Amino acid sequence: MPQTRQPMPFISPDSARHLAIPPFTDQLPEPIWFRLVCMPAEATYPLHQHAWGEFVYSYSGVMEVKLTDHHFLVPPQYGVWLPPDETHIGMNQAEACHCSVYIARPHCELLPAKPCALTVGPLLRAMLDHLRQHPPVVPRTAADTRMLQVMVDLLGQAPCAGSYLPMSTDPVLGKLLRWLELHPEDHRPLTELAREANTSERTLIRRCQRDLGMSFSEWRQRLAVIKAMPLLEAGQTVETIALDLGYNSASAFISMFRRLMDITPDEFRKRADSLA
Repeated sequence: MPQTRQPMPFISPDSARHLAIPPFTDQLPEPIWFRLVCMPAEATYPLHQHAWGEFVYSYSGVMEVKLTDHHFLVPPQYGVWLPPDETHIGMNQAEACHCSVYIARPHCELLPAKPCALTVGPLLRAMLDHLRQHPPVVPRTAADTRMLQVMVDLLGQAPCAGSYLPMSTDPVLGKLLRWLELHPEDHRPLTELAREANTSERTLIRRCQRDLGMSFSEWRQRLAVIKAMPLLEAGQTVETIALDLGYNSASAFISMFRRLMDITPDEFRKRADSLA
């Protein structure tokens, strides 16, 4: 972890190749509005807020939502919930196809009062897939209205999961995590990383639990999944991805991926291809 190298920053509106403008500024066309959009690589929704809630779910690729004090990543098992009036930036590094479910304030009462990642269960995922294939149009049918209301009910029952890949503002741990984000192939043990950072392994373990809510090993594996998904969608082989991410064998990478995603890398690729 050379001290002279600077970590790559998250995408900002100034560095994005494509700027996207949120579709509504004053009011929604309907109390619950489903919007499907595919974004090119390095796209950004500039800093904005709105008077309604928003649920962001990514069908392919990884969407990122940046708030003042949180940075959420949206892999397929999760979506990000933003309550009304929450200032945020949306972005994606690789191509991504996602939906936004905009929810008028009166319908947000049973949803979390603070931004969070929501776990997307099988029924909610099936409804989101159905809406991707059959997006509601205006004027709405009674069936579309019922489905959207049921989806909001399910969002209100979805468990909060924090951030899938949380970061830390701690000067030591934060620097280490940013380094690994830039160099996910760095599989040196925590003991060695702590020594180079002039701290102890025990200190880093405590700060991981305090700031991340998970072990260092779990965070590192989640990072590998996030890095692998766009490579799988781009057609790279599992073996190549495993080696590029520092794994000694494809089987070890596949085992880790299946444990975190409940599907193998090849199954993930096939699902992404079917959504393309």
